[in-house]
Amino acid sequence: MNEKAINNQEMKELFAAVLQLKTVAECKQFFRDLCTLTELEAMCERFQVAKMVYKEEPYRVISKKTGVSTATVTRVAYWLHNGPGGYKLVLDRMKS
Repeated sequence: MNEKAINNQEMKELFAAVLQLKTVAECKQFFRDLCTLTELEAMCERFQVAKMVYKEEPYRVISKKTGVSTATVTRVAYWLHNGPGGYKLVLDRMKS
């Protein structure tokens, strides 16, 4: 997916729909309808990795704890440090 695709009307509608969710239970319902279990597990895994990278845990330790490859840890770290800032935004808010 290119950057144009993430800025199209359909994506904006999806993101607006997510903003309508108010509780963890509602999020669970929506994402379970929207995603396969494999997709949810992958997103969960990446978020757990992002939390550990954010806390500056060594990549090999993260890999060992989560079972993901160091390549996956490196990719998540890249987006945490060089992406649009979504990981950092959420992790900063969760820290407070």
